[in-house]
Amino acid sequence: MADSLILEVADFEHDVLTGIYSEETGKPQPLRFTISVRLKPYDRYEPDTPLSASKNYMDLKFAASGALPEGVHFTLIEAVADHVCETLFLQDERVEAVTVKIVKLAIAEAGESIGITLTRERR
Repeated sequence: MADSLILEVADFEHDVLTGIYSEETGKPQPLRFTISVRLKPYDRYEPDTPLSASKNYMDLKFAASGALPEGVHFTLIEAVADHVCETLFLQDERVEAVTVKIVKLAIAEAGESIGITLTRERR
């Protein structure tokens, strides 16, 4: 098995226009994101290895917030996850795979996590 480097931002919350039910449409709803990116790692990381040898973690957070088009309603959270994946692939050619987990916070009735996980490999 080849070496890999996984970067992750977990449990980041952001409001997104999404949903199919009348009570969901027209207003943003809170989503919880966990985003993992697989990169091909350097052969070795030394104490003075520069950031360019990896990826800025804030790029993952940006893909689920600032990079989402303002005013666009995503019917399915699967489409939100797909957009996040494509954003990260476009940002950095070293990204080999992206996994996006989204939990819809507004529909939980007893603290359960309801949502999806999408994993995309670079094509």
